[in-house]
Amino acid sequence: MFATWMVMNRWSRFDNFTKLMLALAVSLLLISGVTPVFAQDQSQAPPQDNTQNSPQNNGKPKQEVPAEAGGPTDNVGPYSIPKKNPEEAPPPPPPPASPAKVEGMPDYSIKVNVPLVNVDVMVTLKNGQWVPGLRKENFRLFEDGSPQQITNFGVSKAPITAVLLVEFGDTNYAFMRDALQASYAFAHTLTKDDWIAVSYYDMLPHILVDFTQDKQAVYGALNQLRIPGFSETNLFDALYDTLDRLDRVEGKKYIILVTTGVDTFSRMTLDKITKKIKDTKDVTIFPISVGQILRILHPAPRRGMGIPVDEMTYLQADNEMRTFAAMTGGRAYFPRFQAEYGEDFQDIGSDIRNQYSLAYHPTNSKLDGTYRKLKVQVLAPDGGPLKVKDQKGKEQKIEVVSRDGYTAKHTVD
Repeated sequence: MFATWMVMNRWSRFDNFTKLMLALAVSLLLISGVTPVFAQDQSQAPPQDNTQNSPQNNGKPKQEVPAEAGGPTDNVGPYSIPKKNPEEAPPPPPPPASPAKVEGMPDYSIKVNVPLVNVDVMVTLKNGQWVPGLRKENFRLFEDGSPQQITNFGVSKAPITAVLLVEFGDTNYAFMRDALQASYAFAHTLTKDDWIAVSYYDMLPHILVDFTQDKQAVYGALNQLRIPGFSETNLFDALYDTLDRLDRVEGKKYIILVTTGVDTFSRMTLDKITKKIKDTKDVTIFPISVGQILRILHPAPRRGMGIPVDEMTYLQADNEMRTFAAMTGGRAYFPRFQAEYGEDFQDIGSDIRNQYSLAYHPTNSKLDGTYRKLKVQVLAPDGGPLKVKDQKGKEQKIEVVSRDGYTAKHTVD
C-alpha cells in the first residue's frame, strides 16, 4: 500500500515537472518571435521632421525671404512677382498662327465686290445735235428716287460694236425694199474701227456675217437678201437670240433693229422679251421702223399670203419699239422717206460715238436681283435749268436720253 502511494506520488511530481517545462519552452518561443518584428517596425519608421523643433514666430513656421528674382528657394515658401526693368522694351507680340497647309488643297481668298453701275447718257438738241462741253457738275442721278453720288465721269469715244438685225420675210415688197435701203445706209456710215455683225430673221434668226471690220463683207451679206423664204416675222424670238449672243461679248454693244415691229408667231411673249431686255446689261437698242410711207397711203397694208394687218397692230408695234429703246437708252426712228434713212443713221452714229459716261456706287447695295429705276437730269452748275442757245442766240430745248433702269446683281450671280 505504501509502495503504491510512493509510486503515484513520484508520477505526480514528474507530471507537474513536465508541464512546467512545456510552459517555459512556449514562453521562450513567443519572446524570440515578437522581438525581430518589433525591431523591423522600428527600422522602417520615418524620421521625425526637425522643423517642428525649430523656433516659431507667432505660432507659424519661419520662412526664408525669397530671392531678388522672386519665387521660393525651396519646395516650400511664398511666391513673389518678379521685378521689371522699366528700361527694358516689351517683347514683340507673337506672330498670328497660320493654318496648317493641307497638301492638295487649293488656296482660297475672300473678295467683296462693291457694286458699280455705269450709265451712258446722250444729251442732244431737239434736232439731234450733240451738246458738248458738259461736266460732272451738270448731271444729277437718281435711283428709285434717291440721289446718287457720281464717282466716275467721262466722254465715250469708243468705236461701235453692233449687230444689224434686219427683218426679211415674205411680207410686202415695199417693206423689204425699205429694210434693204436702211441697211445699206447704215453700212455706209461705218468707220474702219467699227465691229459689225449682220443677221436677218423671218421664222428663225440667221447670221449672215459675224463681227467684222470689213465693210465689203457687210455689203456682201446684205446682197444675199433677195428672195424671202417665209412670211412669218418672229421679232421677239430673233431679238431674244441676239441678246443672248451679245451677253457673252464684253463692253458696250448696240443692236440696230430694222423692222416693222410686227411679231407674228414667236414663242417668246412680250413679257419674256421685256424681262430679257431688263436683265441684259451694256446693250442699247436703236429700232428703225420701215414701211411708214406705205402705212400712210394704205392704213391696212397686206402682208405675205394676203394676210391683212390692221393699223392698231402697227401702232402697238411702234409703241413696243419705243419701249425697247427707252429701256436700253436708245432711240426709236420712224422715217417716212428714203432720204431720211441716211440722216437717221448719222444721228445714231453720233449718239453712239458721243455719250457721257457716268458711274456710281448705289446707296442700296443689296444684291437682291431687283429692277431699279434710273433718272438723269442735266442742270446748270448752280442747280438751275441748263440753257443752250444756237448761233442766233435763241434758246434750244435739250433732250436727255438714258436707260430707264437696270437689274441689280443677285447673290448667286
